[in-house]
Amino acid sequence: MDFAIPADLAPVLDKIERLLTEDVIPAEHEVLTRGFVAAAPVLDALRAKVKAAGLWAPQVPKDVGGMGLGLVAHGLVSEKLGRSPIGHYVFGAQAPDAGNLEILHKYGTPEQKTQWLEPLAAGDIRSCFSMTEPDSPGSNPVILTTTAVSDGDDYVINGVKWFTSGADGAAFAIVMAVTNPDAAKHGRASMIIVPQGTPGFELVRNIPIMGDAGGGWASHGEVSYTDVRVPKTNRLGPEGAGFLIAQERLGPGRIHHCMRWIGICERVFDTMCARAAFRKIDEEKTLASRQIIQAWVAEARAEIDAARLMVLHAAWKLEHQGFHAARDQVSLIKFYVSDVMMRLIDRAIQVHGALGVTSDTVLAHYYVHERGARIYDGPDEVHKMVVARRILKRYDGGGGR
Repeated sequence: MDFAIPADLAPVLDKIERLLTEDVIPAEHEVLTRGFVAAAPVLDALRAKVKAAGLWAPQVPKDVGGMGLGLVAHGLVSEKLGRSPIGHYVFGAQAPDAGNLEILHKYGTPEQKTQWLEPLAAGDIRSCFSMTEPDSPGSNPVILTTTAVSDGDDYVINGVKWFTSGADGAAFAIVMAVTNPDAAKHGRASMIIVPQGTPGFELVRNIPIMGDAGGGWASHGEVSYTDVRVPKTNRLGPEGAGFLIAQERLGPGRIHHCMRWIGICERVFDTMCARAAFRKIDEEKTLASRQIIQAWVAEARAEIDAARLMVLHAAWKLEHQGFHAARDQVSLIKFYVSDVMMRLIDRAIQVHGALGVTSDTVLAHYYVHERGARIYDGPDEVHKMVVARRILKRYDGGGGR
């Protein structure tokens, strides 16, 4: 595998870097302070600049208006965008829309693509993905209680979901519901499009995350489905294929997340080093003169670099050999990179002292809103258990020699 930046991608990364530095990062504080809904005009203006620069939707296929980047290339872009909490949104690469776009592009009917994919790819609407349930373990998603019962040409959906990210203001949800209760456990569920405003679809609340309920795209909704009736033509892919489609979505999704987390790490690392070099502890010395700070800096640099190489290798393997071949690498990066990120954020806050827990820097935002990285898309402990089992199985009968 060649880790060199492709010649045609280097100028793209440079353009993204400039736009982030000159326009996006300076707008962060206003957006995070006012909230995504109130700051919509600011975000819309930034999105217009991104589109004018030809940098819109790097992960979206060219036939629906994106840049059509492959997984490795998009990973490198995602790292850049991760340097800002609003980076992915401004560039049209935000979750859950990015994953929903992949599903619609591969499994959507021509009618579904016209109605939902095209405006979603253009950034004219938003979507949400409704799978996690409050009373079912997210670590074992085959245990779903939300049902979609066949009634003639329709499905009737009943259940409660939560952490349906971005449900507030989304034009539609892709709902995972049990359509085939008597099938094998991985063939029970289907994915179904439910337009916002369908009778029985209710956004109960935006769930407060450590006190911040957020709004618009930057929120996590609890959603109730009560006798929600939609036509069967709203189903994505074959009936009972929900988990198969979800796995196809999650592999690339974890690459996207991990590269975004590395972007966060680079931003936090810069912030920590700048603070250490600036903050005086007496008349002559700064924090940077202390060995414990020097050790944190060295360890962080090594961990970030190691994490980047791990993720790029996983992306390359997934892109060239498929999910089955890359599944160990995908699990490894998920728990390793999230742990590196959270440890670095915590140390950066410590270096900043009291300033670190205020909202005067971006660190407090990251501390609150990125802690979930070790939980969503599979808890770290589950990934460790699964990958360890696969590794140890290869040693069966080896005798320990």
